[in-house]
This record gives sequence, C-alpha cells and structure tokens, in this order.
Amino acid sequence: QVQLVESGGGLVQPGGSLRLSCAASGFTFSIYTMSWYRQAPGKERELVATIASAGGSTNYADSVKGRFTISRDNAKNTAYLQMNSLKPEDTAVYYCKAKWLRYEYWGQGTQVTVSS
Repeated sequence: QVQLVESGGGLVQPGGSLRLSCAASGFTFSIYTMSWYRQAPGKERELVATIASAGGSTNYADSVKGRFTISRDNAKNTAYLQMNSLKPEDTAVYYCKAKWLRYEYWGQGTQVTVSS
C-alpha cells in the first residue's frame, strides 16, 4: 500500500523555522522525483520545491528561494523541507508528492501557520 505521510507542521512566529518530513512506503522511493506543494486558504495549490531522484538537482519557487531547502534520504525513504525565515504568507497546508513516469502519489498534508 502506497503511503506518503507528512509531519513537522505547526504554529511558528515570523522569522522562525520548521522542518517538514515526508515518510514514504509502498513504492521504490529512490527512483521518484519528490516535490513539496502548498495551498493557502482560497488559493490554488502551488509548487514550492522539487528534488530529483538522486538528490542532485533541486528547484524552488521564487517566493522561497534562499529560505527553504529541500532534501531527501533515500536510505530512510524520506523527503524533507527545511523552512527558515518564515513569513505569514508561508501559512498553508503543505503536501509532498512523489512522481515517476505516469505514477503520482500525494500525502495528506500538514498545516503550517506563521503568526505572532
């Protein structure tokens, strides 16, 4: 059974940091491109960051460049999103996605709220 389980969300003050995790099971994690998306209330889901299967290539949305870092540990079947210098506009539900060819899986999401 395929599963992607996000964790690490929560309430943080502006300027703070959080580290999200995405634990995968039920498929060959190491060959999948992993991505993080987010969706704020009333807005469309947007791509935040992507990392290639081998972990050597990453891409980021302009809004998070220099503040967020995506990484993965293929030995642990886990992807991460380190979020620093958080802003209120980063508030959203964060989802991880695994994709390989026509196969695509999503997690259930984890809430991140940035507020004082």
